[in-house]
Amino acid sequence: MTEHAPDSTFDIRRPVNRTSPVVFASPHSGSRYPQAFLEQSGLDRLAVRRSEDAFVDELFAAAPDFGAPLITAQFPRAYVDANREPFELDPAMFDDALPSWVNTTSPRVAAGLGTVARIVAGGAEIYSGPLSFNEVEARIRKHHIPYHEALSGLIDETLDLFGCCLVVDCHSMPSMAVPGIGRVQPDVVLGDCHGSTCNREISLLAERTLSDLGLTVTRNKPYAGGYTTRHYARPSIGVQTLQIEVNRALYMNEAEICKNAGFERLAERLKILVASLARLTPDLIHPSMAAE
Repeated sequence: MTEHAPDSTFDIRRPVNRTSPVVFASPHSGSRYPQAFLEQSGLDRLAVRRSEDAFVDELFAAAPDFGAPLITAQFPRAYVDANREPFELDPAMFDDALPSWVNTTSPRVAAGLGTVARIVAGGAEIYSGPLSFNEVEARIRKHHIPYHEALSGLIDETLDLFGCCLVVDCHSMPSMAVPGIGRVQPDVVLGDCHGSTCNREISLLAERTLSDLGLTVTRNKPYAGGYTTRHYARPSIGVQTLQIEVNRALYMNEAEICKNAGFERLAERLKILVASLARLTPDLIHPSMAAE
């Protein structure tokens, strides 16, 4: 069962029977580009798509089969980045002054990758001219905020049902941007903010499952977790978060942004991971429950 948000901002794919305390999320796989945005950009459509975590929603599409919902942003990351604070913005991108409450100094802004990014993956400038804050504010309020209201709602719903919740935030990473570990590049990077957002046992379970499937895995290097991972983790009340980054070379042609011959094999491997995480019991996600 799929719920479509107004204006196709996001989709929630729900299981027929909710049996798992896990919520899967894909904030960067959206590919619905407004024509007005494309006209603002000095890049062609393929170049603009470099920032997408293309097809990640499909790689994790099995979540509802194992009793867990999957929320997916339908808007593209280059348009609004759902894995940022609501208003992380670069004042140099605008033709008017930004309100004092906007975060203009975060490391993401400095890198050109704020809530409305200045560059795509690879460093190309997205916009051919300055932006208006009113237009960007409307963009964020129409897309970013409803997505996070929906994700927050899923977490609250899961707490009501199970007394705990694990949020698995699903991403992909450019293969050339992944530092090698020795001579081997990781296939998957797990991020739990160095153990602060997820029980070690859960991170180890994910790591062992992926390693047993023949994938090379690192934790927190180079991706320890983004806004979603940090913002929603509340271990004291039983909300854990884990970020998963998959090397794009495993499943897609990064230049043409199309699936390669490895897609189906990777999807089957990740289906096993999804099943393993979805089977987690509340006492493992919220250990204090075991003592009650």
